[in-house]
Amino acid sequence: MRALRRVLPLIGAAVLLAGCGTGGLVRHGDKDTGKKLFIAKCAACHTLAAAGTTGTIGPNLDAAFAEARLEGYKESAIEDIVAGQIRAPGQYATASNGKNPNFLQANMPANLVRGRELADVAAFVAANAGLNGFAAQSVSGTNGLAIFKAKCAGCHTLAAAGATGTVGPNLDQLKPPLARVQRQVIHGGVVMPAFQNVLTSAQIKAVAKFVASHAGKK
Repeated sequence: MRALRRVLPLIGAAVLLAGCGTGGLVRHGDKDTGKKLFIAKCAACHTLAAAGTTGTIGPNLDAAFAEARLEGYKESAIEDIVAGQIRAPGQYATASNGKNPNFLQANMPANLVRGRELADVAAFVAANAGLNGFAAQSVSGTNGLAIFKAKCAGCHTLAAAGATGTVGPNLDQLKPPLARVQRQVIHGGVVMPAFQNVLTSAQIKAVAKFVASHAGKK
């Protein structure tokens, strides 16, 4: 989660960890057109108050981005996340093929909208998702599970915490080592805020240890 993807392989690996959008940045979308497209293409699956939609097949976008806004995500970062998820939807493991339990299947079809329409939808969602927010969850103590649920579950999937967020990477698939998790929590990056001024050092160590020791385990 360090910088926007460049040609250097090292930066590419950082972007992979971030789970941020792929296919380039999007800007200057028309929000009004985006709303109409969202209602036509996305309403059946997603909840988004600004569009008056209550779909439950996919993530609730207000819930997914409410804490992100509280933690300092910029609207442009949310816009790029939305565009990236439309281009290349997040994936999850399924045993539906009967042979390989780690077979990956897309959550939704890729490229439901393209080009200008993609920019329009991303602009609309980024301008509205999570605006009404919810009460920020404060944390005390050094219980890694409790900290993860309060600060990370909205964005990440981690079975041990009962978390199914799709904004950030699926930690059960990524299985990051302790040092890597701790570094990301401290410094954040392009789309993930830094938590060094939100959590204490002890809390950061606790949540990093919880993730590193439970990722990929059920």
